[in-house]
Amino acid sequence: MEFEFPTEFGEQLAFGAAAFTAFAGFVIMFAPGLAMRVFGLAPRGERREGFSEVRSVGGFYLGLGLGAVVLAQPLIYTAFGAAFAMAAFARIVSILSDKGSTYINYLLLVVQAIIAALPLLYVFGFFQT
Repeated sequence: MEFEFPTEFGEQLAFGAAAFTAFAGFVIMFAPGLAMRVFGLAPRGERREGFSEVRSVGGFYLGLGLGAVVLAQPLIYTAFGAAFAMAAFARIVSILSDKGSTYINYLLLVVQAIIAALPLLYVFGFFQT
């Protein structure tokens, strides 16, 4: 199996979104305390289950991003974009339902929307030359 960097601009954007997700997942997985501070979260008392949950999400992002980078297929990019589109939708629900109207939530909503849009726009042909 050969690793090739995409040559089309649209695929490069989708690839970049996947690579960013893999990098973020790596950081979240191996530095959960730092990630929790950035997201405004903190473990409660002596209970450390929050770290497991954050590491798990980081591993998911790492696996999803690496899968899209390595396989680089339209269906993989579709699944990748759809997953982030649903994550962005869930964040909107949280902002509206959970009194989660904070700057970090709005910033992460924009990031998730961009990460969702880049592969989906590529797959649906918006970056054709």
